[in-house]
Amino acid sequence: MTFVSAHKFAQCITCHAWSPDHSMVAVCPNTEEVHIYQLLSEKWEKVHVLQKHDQIVCGIDWSSKTNKIVTVSHDRNSYVWNREGGEWVPTLVILRLNRAALCVQWSPKENKFAVGSGAKTVCICYYEQENNWWVSKLIRKKHNSSVTSVAWHPNNILLATTSTDGKCRVFSTFIKGVDTRDSEAGSSSDAKFGEQIIQLDLSYSWAFGVNWSPSGNTLAYVGHNSMIYFVDDVGPSPLAQSVAFRDLPLRDVFFVSEKMVIGVGYDCNPMVFAADESGLWTFIKFLGQSQTTPTNARAGSQISGAFGKLYGQSRYITQFNNANDNSNDSNSSGRAHEKCITCIVPLRKGRDTKVTRFSTSGLDGKVVIWDLGSHDLADYL
Repeated sequence: MTFVSAHKFAQCITCHAWSPDHSMVAVCPNTEEVHIYQLLSEKWEKVHVLQKHDQIVCGIDWSSKTNKIVTVSHDRNSYVWNREGGEWVPTLVILRLNRAALCVQWSPKENKFAVGSGAKTVCICYYEQENNWWVSKLIRKKHNSSVTSVAWHPNNILLATTSTDGKCRVFSTFIKGVDTRDSEAGSSSDAKFGEQIIQLDLSYSWAFGVNWSPSGNTLAYVGHNSMIYFVDDVGPSPLAQSVAFRDLPLRDVFFVSEKMVIGVGYDCNPMVFAADESGLWTFIKFLGQSQTTPTNARAGSQISGAFGKLYGQSRYITQFNNANDNSNDSNSSGRAHEKCITCIVPLRKGRDTKVTRFSTSGLDGKVVIWDLGSHDLADYL
């Protein structure tokens, strides 16, 4: 398992996003600008610079259907960028925030996007055709600290958030006139806007990246205590599972399939987690390593009574993968990233839901493309 390509675009990259055809990549170089590069004659050339924000751009997403770019910044503003001719034209989004905007993501139907902020609020933004502008509705008084990550459920209604208060929450974002009540959304379309569906108290530290499985049946998020959490059947009686590891904490997470998750963070090397036939999640390997979990790894599981009362049946898995004993492999000079990985983006082909490639970016200023076509992981794809 090796990375396909790596390119250094800046001294530091906070996040990145790809165009629908993957011919261009937009990177945020820890400044108030966004740089767009295109691969020309086998060389990445800077073709556009998006300049509108006054402070560091810390969140970006590029819609795959409408080809729009949305950016958020510490200046408390958000812009939606439309390609008109050969230029990118910004449209201001009214967020009504008094603290920095921290993260952003388009909804699956791309008729809304969510913005997490340091104001303990989440902005659900949508386009008003009559006034020709983007407006937002706020989910307030639900978080006790900054919202670090947002993730849309495939039904376009439910939104998961993580916060530095250590909690993961799921909300309804149904907006009359924007969303429709249909059978695909299930009971979530009956909930009012901003209604909290569930609050998960599994982490005792800051919570960061969050992501839904392709089916929307499983939710995963990571904590700053070197743990990753999996929650099945999100609702009144979910099944929660916690996996601890000895390595440095993760910052972001992504479902490759229903049975495989990629986590990235301070270890500078993507980590693979997979579920067996019984639904038990465990650490498998670093993508930069050929070996799997050592045979002398100690693993154990137990039913937690406290979690059982709160979330129905819950499992707490502690997995000591002895990665520190293999530090020469996971932190060798030949690794793709040299500093913390802060962002992971899937590289899908058209409407194909299967992910075989993804890219990562980090504080070393690199964007790395990884290939999951390795035979030893084929059973999980």
